Amino acid sequence: MECPFCSPKKDVILHEDELIRILTDSYPASRGHLLVVPKRHVERWEELTETEKSALIRGMELAIEKLRGTLKPGAFNVGMNLGKAAGQTVPHLHLHVIPRWEGDCAHPRGGVRKAVLDLEDENLNLKERWKRNRMSEEEVERLREALTRG
Repeated sequence: MECPFCSPKKDVILHEDELIRILTDSYPASRGHLLVVPKRHVERWEELTETEKSALIRGMELAIEKLRGTLKPGAFNVGMNLGKAAGQTVPHLHLHVIPRWEGDCAHPRGGVRKAVLDLEDENLNLKERWKRNRMSEEEVERLREALTRG
């Protein structure tokens, strides 16, 4: 199977430089859910060079800055699932940048700490939910333009 992050579809690429890409998430947990991925195929954090690690952090900062400017979220969840036991489903390291809004869920307290609760991810099971969370074409284009301007 071809890696979706090594060869992403053109329409999901919002930004790229020599080391990273910023992509829209195919199963967004919220509107504007982005992925920051190294261009080089690596599965583990330890496989990244220090330069690639810095590029991922810069990509995260850029994603947050441009999401703030275009979609105006009130907060963010940021994180990585490092390994199958942690819930990683695509074996190519990637960092999630998930915009959040006041009232977007009934129980936001705990944030990423909920990752270890033994609950099914309702977002992946409810197709209508991740479809609803997808950005409009206009929002994607505004965000792509903002990221291109740097």
